[in-house]
Amino acid sequence: MEYLDETEKQLSIIEELSRRLKAEEEKTGVKKTFHVVTFGCQMNARDSEKLAGILRRIGYVETDTEDADFVIYNTCTVRENADLRVYGRLGQMKRVKEKHPGMLIALCGCMMQEPAAVEKIRKSYRNVDIIFGTHNIFKLAQLIQERLDTGEIVVDIWPDRDMIVENLPSERKYPFKCGVNIMFGCNNFCSYCIVPYVRGRERSRRPEDILSEIRADVADGVVEVMLLGQNVNSYGKNLETPVSFAQLLRQVSEIDGLQRIRFMTSHPKDLSDELIAVMADADNICRHIHLPVQSGSNRILKAMNRHYTREDYLRLVDKLRTAMPDIAITTDIIVGYPEETEQDFQDTLDLVKEVGYDGAFTFIYSKRTGTPAAKIPYNISKEEIKDRFDRLLAQVQCDSKKALEKRLGTVQSVLVESPNDHDPSMVTGRLESNAIVHFPGSADLIGRIVQVKMTENRSFYYIGERVSV
Repeated sequence: MEYLDETEKQLSIIEELSRRLKAEEEKTGVKKTFHVVTFGCQMNARDSEKLAGILRRIGYVETDTEDADFVIYNTCTVRENADLRVYGRLGQMKRVKEKHPGMLIALCGCMMQEPAAVEKIRKSYRNVDIIFGTHNIFKLAQLIQERLDTGEIVVDIWPDRDMIVENLPSERKYPFKCGVNIMFGCNNFCSYCIVPYVRGRERSRRPEDILSEIRADVADGVVEVMLLGQNVNSYGKNLETPVSFAQLLRQVSEIDGLQRIRFMTSHPKDLSDELIAVMADADNICRHIHLPVQSGSNRILKAMNRHYTREDYLRLVDKLRTAMPDIAITTDIIVGYPEETEQDFQDTLDLVKEVGYDGAFTFIYSKRTGTPAAKIPYNISKEEIKDRFDRLLAQVQCDSKKALEKRLGTVQSVLVESPNDHDPSMVTGRLESNAIVHFPGSADLIGRIVQVKMTENRSFYYIGERVSV
């Protein structure tokens, strides 16, 4: 198969670079370092783990600063602010590279799929050595090889791809949990969103490859996986033998030793009754769903090309809570979409009050050149947008506090993730609902699922105490 040939090719290049790096280290006595900076979503975070795995296999040693021999910026372009942060970092790195002339800087990810961004970087940031996109991250070793061999800047951007390359090195951020890509790309074309243009069309991985990867992760100590896709609900439609996301999720839930399953993101337009039934039936699927609504106005939802109404969305919420009364529901909401009126915003605010979200990511609309929404006249003042955003945020925070209150005094299963940032006698973990709790404990609990009583509601997180069962 084509992807097997490509895997073998890339592994061969990785081994060649490893030999070259080892020979250089024997001469200098110094190990080469790398650092990956990730912007954006969980898909990017997973891609960064793959990049780190390739670099480790070559022989680079990870460091926690950007003063490294190899720095990669894995970019996002969903909002303008993400682009500006990248340009700011590159400006700072000019001075760093002047002091470290052997340094290599690479840029990849969604922002690099935009020709205007690539052209700006080539003209204004000559300190960048390698530029590649979202479709060919598996080629990192080959691109490094080309840069070292030619001494020239390497730009390798693919407009799209059908091939999914498996079984290359990957480096998990956490030994006890991981993300697993089940599909790539998006076919939804929401009018404000650049993702389908930079991530390409939907491509689903074969279920047997996904299940094999998860089984290997569980054998290696993973207790929680997050299934990743731009819209997991549309998984499997392009496979030779179609498989629904609900069917895949049920198979994943039957893997021995896998204690927790999460997934994101779910598009409301194709959240099926079958999926809700699978979630309700399996004990190891977390009672949490991220279900972006974006707006509560039917007029704006139609303009956004979301393919559902507020009534459709509220029916889904009712189905979810009927099947799983304890489910936590989180969402994404955009404020200030072009031509949004005060009544449109009020419809959104009313929907938020009616649902009572456990949490929400709230955003001010960011114009993305190349999307249909970018052509719509913008007639809302910054003052109006800020006022709406502040009112929405206040409501979301109020609802989030109420949601935490419902679990106060209960005992919950908690995956311990890290030492507490501020108190060494405490540890930090997550409930199935994805809420955070801090409680007394030692580092040997990290990676374990323990029972914790929620004793204090601090509005955005809990304080708890471990209990014996």
